Amino acid sequence: MPVDELDTRILRLLLEQPRTSVREYARILGVARGTLQARLDRLERDGVITGTAPALSPAALGHPVLAFVHIEVTQGYLDEVGDALAAVPEIVEAFSITGGGDLLARVVARDNAHLEDIVQKLISMPGVVRTRTEVALRERVSPRMLPLVESIGRSARG
Repeated sequence: MPVDELDTRILRLLLEQPRTSVREYARILGVARGTLQARLDRLERDGVITGTAPALSPAALGHPVLAFVHIEVTQGYLDEVGDALAAVPEIVEAFSITGGGDLLARVVARDNAHLEDIVQKLISMPGVVRTRTEVALRERVSPRMLPLVESIGRSARG
């Protein structure tokens, strides 16, 4: 079920004020608490809301280097390599991709030498043919969902 205008307003509040209570959200939106809770439950059930964990900064945790590692995998080893990536704590995300490589991993490291150690660990995994690493210099757009939610909300209005 697509999100409607009220869903969009709820999602906007969740993104802008993540530590507010359901009661306060209902007050701000001018809807009954039960209505709001039912909407939140549906949004979670439908997979629109996927979590409520705090956003953490790898840099503040001592891992300021961010890199994207393209991993080429021997045919038939994709699942095994994917499972092995999950065991490397510095890999914060990994995706199957099209194009140059089979997997793309978002990697954080303490410094460039640490990044090299991580890449060497990846290269030594059974099924990994080669890697290509790109180091991020500066974040230009922070992870965000609000512009997308607002765009969907505009579409829902007409």
